Amino acid sequence: MPRPSECWITTPAGWPEMSPSSQHLAATFSPTGVLRASINVGNPILASLDEAGNAFGVSVDLATAFAEELGLPLELRVFKSAGQSVEAVSGGQADIGFFAIDPLRAEQLAFTEAYVLIEGCYLVRDDSPLDDIALVDNPGIELVVGEGSAYDLYLTRILKHATIIRSPTSPSVVDTFLAQRATVAAGVKQQLEFDATRFPGLRLLPGRFMEIRQAIGIPHTYGRDAADRLRHFVKDAKASGLIGEAIMRHGIVGATAAD
Repeated sequence: MPRPSECWITTPAGWPEMSPSSQHLAATFSPTGVLRASINVGNPILASLDEAGNAFGVSVDLATAFAEELGLPLELRVFKSAGQSVEAVSGGQADIGFFAIDPLRAEQLAFTEAYVLIEGCYLVRDDSPLDDIALVDNPGIELVVGEGSAYDLYLTRILKHATIIRSPTSPSVVDTFLAQRATVAAGVKQQLEFDATRFPGLRLLPGRFMEIRQAIGIPHTYGRDAADRLRHFVKDAKASGLIGEAIMRHGIVGATAAD
């Protein structure tokens, strides 16, 4: 099973009085006595690590707000890839997680509505003959993706001719793309734009191959009431402006708050 690279606990001050039903629901979310949130720092739009190795970002802000709403202490379980982060929740090492909605993941997890929308794009070398995303799915095309990412799952389903190469994490996609002299790198637009500044001679293809809908997931085993409570939290967070404010506060470019 995956091991978190960093864990710590934050206990909210001044826990509110809760009704018996609320106490029962809080206990459902926290079988260990704390709310364990799986945080993926492989997607900088969701979360990153500061110089001290602590996670921060939109998903951390949401996890903190939800723990406070439930009156629970919070434990962050930090992972370097989406695949590890999903496995932590589906395998019982975390209670909630912040992932892109995907049919395969939905077999084990109940999702809220999307709270953030991200673009999935392609990156190629400047001298590549490719100039249209429609040309990517052809024989002889080698395309690098982050293993277990939402776009890995999506492209695995839809690509019929291109060969998929999997990099260990999303941030390492372009490094793998260059090392293996692949044809295309696929990923979150913001990450690819950053990588294009690290390595001269790279460009993004115009357009996007998918819209990545980020949501919060919880195991189906936690029950419908818990899933509904989480969905209500996300609905309120969108309506109150909490998510839009978090995106602005962390200076996130390339993502928008979902309606």
